[in-house]
Amino acid sequence: MFYREAGQFKSTYASDQQVFPILQDRLFVLAVVVAAFLVVPSFATPYVYTEIFIPFLILSLAAIGLNILVGYCGQVSLGTGGFMAVGAYASYNFWLRLPEFNNLIVVFLFGGLMSAAVGILFGLPSLRIKGFYLAVATLASQFFLDWIFARVKWLTNYTPSGSVAVGKLSVFGWQIDSPVERYLLILGFVVVAAIVAKNLVRGHIGRSWMAIRDMDIAAEIIGFRPLRTKLTAFAVSSFFIGISGAMFAFLRLGAWEPLAFDINRSFQVLFMVIIGGLGSLLGSFLGAAFIVLVPILLNQLPGWLGVKMSTALLSHLEFMVFGAMIVFFLIVEPHGLARLWSVAKEKLRLWPFPH
Repeated sequence: MFYREAGQFKSTYASDQQVFPILQDRLFVLAVVVAAFLVVPSFATPYVYTEIFIPFLILSLAAIGLNILVGYCGQVSLGTGGFMAVGAYASYNFWLRLPEFNNLIVVFLFGGLMSAAVGILFGLPSLRIKGFYLAVATLASQFFLDWIFARVKWLTNYTPSGSVAVGKLSVFGWQIDSPVERYLLILGFVVVAAIVAKNLVRGHIGRSWMAIRDMDIAAEIIGFRPLRTKLTAFAVSSFFIGISGAMFAFLRLGAWEPLAFDINRSFQVLFMVIIGGLGSLLGSFLGAAFIVLVPILLNQLPGWLGVKMSTALLSHLEFMVFGAMIVFFLIVEPHGLARLWSVAKEKLRLWPFPH
């Protein structure tokens, strides 16, 4: 039928180790990327960009970073919002104090590097503690970083309110001043980050992360170094999260304060990883789509059905239904949306006789 692995033979090691060994998968991913770059800009409205595509892409990048740490390395983290804030404020100060380097690519990479450095610092306790205790340690980093950005006035350029804003943005002379331009820039970052992350988790570094995740003592016995492996995961994870925080601040908000990256942001990204699927890069995108789209749909549903509700009641119902959906989904499929996608593909390969 239209989705078959049979008959697609591999004659070289390179073809056998492809990221997408099935031709249909390669064509599907290529079509999605081409459509994202060429088709979406031709029909999307400013609202669709600012409320759906841009948040989805930025939070997908943050979810990829957290999934590397939690899903692939098994190190529980509740400090994602803090690391996003590090990327945002590091990029802001670089952009503000070094105007000769006001290229957004350089600014975002600097924010990612600073976030990676902070991630390594807070990842040091992971050698001695793990599980619930590590989660508490990373939660402490969240509150500590929130306090730093609220109290150290130099980081916010001594603004009385603690809120900061950015002006004209550019990349190699290309002015980023419209939703479609912001979308294309973010999309380019996310595509490159997804390719890098996929190759990392398939290589030696990714195998060391998964060995530590599955059984750290056995991994140490066979030659993996726990400290270096865990710190590498913290560094790479925080780098991606820092870039996502910088993009969220510069290209999504434009003006922000420390509360934009509070503990709620950390839980939001963690829910994306859990719902999408731990240890799955595809799950990071699916979880981000779920978190971004479902509240919008729940908010619009009463209007579509002709039911009149007050804004307060609608807000409460949105939180209640959204929370119930998360709990229900985790009970039905604890391995996330990525597992449902994998099961569907397995059945298609064997159709019409799946088992």
